[in-house]
Amino acid sequence: MFRRIQHVHFVGIGGIGMSGIAEVLVNLGFRVSGSDQKRSTVTDRLQQMGVAFAEGHSGENIGDAQVVVRSTAVRDENPEIIDAQRRSIPVIPRAEMLAELMRLKPHSVAVAGSHGKTTTTSMVATVLGHAGLDPTIVVGGVVGAFGSNAHLGKSDLMVVEADESDRSFLMLTPTIAVVTNIDREHMDYYHDMDDVRSCFTSFVNKVPFYGASVLCLDDPNVQAIIPHIERRRMTYGLSAQADISAHGIRYDQSFGSNFTVWRSGNTVGDIHLRVPGLHNIYNSLAAIAVGFELDVPFEQIAEALASFAGAGRRFQYKGEVGGVLIIDDYGHHPTEIKATLAAAKIGSGGRRIVVLFQPHRYSRTHDLMEEFARSFNNADSLFITDIYAASEEPIAGVTAEALTEAIKRFGHKDARHIGALENAPTTLRDHVQPGDLVLTLGAGTVSRVSEQLLELLRSRGEARAV
Repeated sequence: MFRRIQHVHFVGIGGIGMSGIAEVLVNLGFRVSGSDQKRSTVTDRLQQMGVAFAEGHSGENIGDAQVVVRSTAVRDENPEIIDAQRRSIPVIPRAEMLAELMRLKPHSVAVAGSHGKTTTTSMVATVLGHAGLDPTIVVGGVVGAFGSNAHLGKSDLMVVEADESDRSFLMLTPTIAVVTNIDREHMDYYHDMDDVRSCFTSFVNKVPFYGASVLCLDDPNVQAIIPHIERRRMTYGLSAQADISAHGIRYDQSFGSNFTVWRSGNTVGDIHLRVPGLHNIYNSLAAIAVGFELDVPFEQIAEALASFAGAGRRFQYKGEVGGVLIIDDYGHHPTEIKATLAAAKIGSGGRRIVVLFQPHRYSRTHDLMEEFARSFNNADSLFITDIYAASEEPIAGVTAEALTEAIKRFGHKDARHIGALENAPTTLRDHVQPGDLVLTLGAGTVSRVSEQLLELLRSRGEARAV
């Protein structure tokens, strides 16, 4: 029945998750069109692949599409949604289209979790690709081994990132379900943490009887759902009770790490990672567990992980000018921020850590204000921009100024609010010194500052040379 659909239209096609699905559909031979508020490198790439892209939203953009896929950021008042409904064209969420793609592949891996799922999915894809399994992938970041966030493989295997933010991952029925962790996030879609845990339990139990789950035993909320899991499971972590565990962890001064893998209490072999921090050791253990489940030899798993240089916007090296190292990261939740800053401190070799943080969403800033206030202890200097709304309406009293004051109230000695993001490049240029590590953090538009700062530092160096 799916093959009767010839033309698929995406509203919000520039989003990283939407673009990946669109790319796979193009490669499957479907006619794809899409729109977004602004043109971007993502939409330019899709156009080069044959996607008909429209900048801005209008009912005319739909054309003769037989189904319309919408991102979670698209509101009901969008003219394309209104026109599709008027014409009785099915309007479906991104996850439903992803679920349909997964039906085309008899074996699939879906990685869920509040944090780390993009990197973990990328690691899984890299391991399986290196092993010659050629999976189809849809990931929320660019995977270096594939040069994209999507790939249409020739095998019957698919690897996807599962989005729990709006419960839509419950539409997926993978043969292997991975849960990296469960945290207090997206509470506008959940009643409380019991509801969050229940939702993840339902996700894992959608695995067929012949499938398996891969669960992080060290995460308290993941451990809490284990008694309710009805499918075969493989656990991972640092604890002695984990099926797959890491021992003898050693960090180096190039942001990497080394450790020994144990399986069911027996030594398997050594792993070297180029990506930083304890959180990435956990991510790699999940990928190792999936590799074992799919009978990938450990030697191939180790080779793949040693080659893995990270996913897009996950502790991404942007450049170094005049002794100033610049890293960009997607971290926008307190748990992610603390993990990223801990990794930066361990691998920086004593560099001063200068952080630019763009808060993401008023609701998240409101709900996690105190957690944010405790998250930046490893930042020597902290610059905070105005909140990136992400289509939300402002909440009274929830401002970047209030967040900055909360951070200082909890003991930070050098936290400053700098207003609009446009102020950041010159502010950072005037502040940084040779030997500093600059980290741009956030899920909004903060990543552009890393490129702008690099250019300003180059200009500063040239001016000083003259």
